[in-house]
Amino acid sequence: MKVILVFLVLIQSWTIQSQNKADYTNYHKNIIDAEALIASEKYNEALIELTKTIEGYDFVFLKDIKIATQLAVFLNNDAKAFKFLELGIKSGWTLKEIKKNKLLTSLRGKSQWSVIIKSYPEFQKVFENRIDKSLKSRVKEMYKKDQKMAWSYLFRIGQTAKEKYANKKVKPHAIEQIDILNRIIDDKGYPGEKLIGEPVWMSTILSHHNSVSEDFVKTDTLYDNLRPKLLTAIRGGELNPYEFALMEDWRITIKHDRQKPGFGYIESLKPEQVSASNELRKQIGIRSVELRNNLVAIEEKTGMDFYLAGSGWVDGKIGL
Repeated sequence: MKVILVFLVLIQSWTIQSQNKADYTNYHKNIIDAEALIASEKYNEALIELTKTIEGYDFVFLKDIKIATQLAVFLNNDAKAFKFLELGIKSGWTLKEIKKNKLLTSLRGKSQWSVIIKSYPEFQKVFENRIDKSLKSRVKEMYKKDQKMAWSYLFRIGQTAKEKYANKKVKPHAIEQIDILNRIIDDKGYPGEKLIGEPVWMSTILSHHNSVSEDFVKTDTLYDNLRPKLLTAIRGGELNPYEFALMEDWRITIKHDRQKPGFGYIESLKPEQVSASNELRKQIGIRSVELRNNLVAIEEKTGMDFYLAGSGWVDGKIGL
């Protein structure tokens, strides 16, 4: 009987863990639901939805904590604002970034602000202890090497010289980077915000991979073979789907000569492309074009920042 009970407990534990790993599909859906409430100016309901989602996961994307903090400040809910601010610092939000956010300046006159300042090193240490420092250092070197290669490409004069450099130097570099990334994912998982505390280093590398040159991208199979692992990483909370959308947008833009609709990050969408873009967005669990545009309007009205452009090129409303 004891053996059976132990077995049942193990099965239950495994089931819960499995559900939690798959829950980031629901996580992003819940965040979109909260954003829709914000877009409808139902701010209190949105804060409730964000709070519920943030409290339901061990790992939360920093962007969503930042939004919850701003929303609490906008609603004059100091208790929630400082709670999320503390959580944000423990998730990698730097004091420099916090001080640059104009909406959060009202917090500095509150008594809790001095507590935040005094406890900042302690909160920051929570973040440092969570991430894989060794892996972060490894990915940082990959990123630095990638940036150096990108700048060398950029300073080549003329498209012919750029293509020649891309095929001779950048292509072997890109192949090597993908090989390293595959081994990292197989060993530890996707090295994004959850694992190393940096969401854009690896997504930038992959965006560069998907924009090496037209000849390379149109015949490349390395990214196609990697893609299922990236989708798995999204479901596991290791990769933010908005970072994935940026990688995909580069591939769509280059591979299809800017003729096929993408996500609207690299090339602004035409009105007739919005429906196709929304279908792509739905497949990976990110907000619709219409919701994005509504949030742009709310940003202008309230001063809140929803980090809609990410690290992409197109800012503001799209598909109009």
